[in-house]
Amino acid sequence: MKLKDWWPWYKKIEKILGLKEEEDQKSTFLLDKLIVGKALTPNTLKEKVHGKTVMIFGAGPSLKEDLWSIMETKLYRKCVLIAADGATTALLENGLIPNLIVTDLDGKISDLLKAEKKGSILVVHAHGDNMGVLKKVVPKLHRVLGTTQVKPTSRVYNFGGFTDGDRSVFLAENLGAKRIVLAGMDLGKTVGKYSKPNLKSNVKASNIKLKKLQIAKQLLEWFSSWTKAETLNITSHGEKIRGIKKINYKELVRILG
Repeated sequence: MKLKDWWPWYKKIEKILGLKEEEDQKSTFLLDKLIVGKALTPNTLKEKVHGKTVMIFGAGPSLKEDLWSIMETKLYRKCVLIAADGATTALLENGLIPNLIVTDLDGKISDLLKAEKKGSILVVHAHGDNMGVLKKVVPKLHRVLGTTQVKPTSRVYNFGGFTDGDRSVFLAENLGAKRIVLAGMDLGKTVGKYSKPNLKSNVKASNIKLKKLQIAKQLLEWFSSWTKAETLNITSHGEKIRGIKKINYKELVRILG
């Protein structure tokens, strides 16, 4: 993805959600300073992802069911695992350590830190509303790939994407994934319990959350029109994403051999 192609999307999202570009940029500069001495580059991660099948876990209502199928078939052994923020907790509960975690740090922080200690690399995102948590959490991390949705810096990158889930997809493509598989990526009217640390069960999405999920869906449909990676969706329920083939886990078993 070229940055010039991302800007119209950002401007559209800025208008829909009332974002402030100057605040997003301020947060980007903050993250840039916080990761001095621990900043990773995309090239550092390419060896983990390039030419491989990547499985990306969203924190949607289907996540638990999808994980059950993935554990039963041992599909996780054949994929690079990327968790979108709160999905990290579900993976840890099933004894899985994600290779990468894409997060704006509004998931369960203790689990993000636990996963990093066990080997996960965190891809931390800066936006206008998370400067406080960046200051608290980033100093506790050891290795960070920094990302932003506005102008990048020498240490903070813009790969495109907006929510943790769709940013994970854009990241995987940028790192040269051969195949991208979506799990737990419902994008519907229900928020999965792993989306936020305070949730005990799935809940109805608020109006603002619905807008964000719709944006994520639109971005993934745009992504499908130009990506070089084969992109598949094994999410057991949820919305159909135009351009991304929906299959079941048994079909994925056959594909991966």
